[in-house]
Amino acid sequence: MKILNDRTHGELSREAQGSNFRYLCWLLVVLVSCWCTPVNAGEPLRALLVTGGCCHDYESQKKILTEGISARANVDWTVIHEGDDEGKNHKFSIYGKPDWTKGFDVVVHNECSGFVTNVDWVERITQPHFEGVPAVVIHCAIHSYRQSTTDEWRKLLGVSSYRHQARRPFEVVTLQPQHPVVKGFPVRWQDSPDELYEVTKLWPGCLPLAEGVTPGEDKNRHPVIWVNTYGKARVFGTTLGHGNDTMERKEYLDLVTRGLLWSCHKLDDEGRPKSGFGKQDEARSK
Repeated sequence: MKILNDRTHGELSREAQGSNFRYLCWLLVVLVSCWCTPVNAGEPLRALLVTGGCCHDYESQKKILTEGISARANVDWTVIHEGDDEGKNHKFSIYGKPDWTKGFDVVVHNECSGFVTNVDWVERITQPHFEGVPAVVIHCAIHSYRQSTTDEWRKLLGVSSYRHQARRPFEVVTLQPQHPVVKGFPVRWQDSPDELYEVTKLWPGCLPLAEGVTPGEDKNRHPVIWVNTYGKARVFGTTLGHGNDTMERKEYLDLVTRGLLWSCHKLDDEGRPKSGFGKQDEARSK
């Protein structure tokens, strides 16, 4: 009986050793897998770019924006480019679809539809944003729908603007240097030739991050970069970006990338993409 018990103990010991060995192998596989997983393995943000209309080189700009931002952040794009022949009167077809933002994490508006005034149409555009879909609004988007009697587009933007100055260089002054969207930017920097949009009103929830100075009129200043809250949505806006020369600048693409990530809660307090959403190596090589 004693011999039988000793033999059973030995068999149990061998089984325990085998079990421990299998556990160690499994643990090693898990650790190696984690170590080899790239930092940017998270699901990309699904961004919709709506672009086209009057007065700009949207064919080039859609390429500059999508490629420049995707080189800096983990973003996949769907691009709606239409309306160049209709100019300011164009109504973008996607806005006519029910749940037009479905499937997207953020919408980038770089459109120019200044003569579209239909209230129901404009509020169809703004409603999903009010309900929480983040937005990025660039340059002529600020002058789109500006003649409509509803204020909802202007509330989405965070600013009201109806005219711009002549295209020329002007100084940009950073107002909120600790905000993550502009952290590390110079306090004063000279912009490329661009159009300084004259802002007549800031809406509640809007925080200007930088302002442009009218050349020769130091007290005549207007917000050119800001963040806004519209309903449940975060919104990043800039009036900069008329010409390709502005958009192609590294600083501009860095800025808009940060704004997009901030609107989606994917930017940390230091102005860096949160884990899984940055492509710092690609950005450094640009």
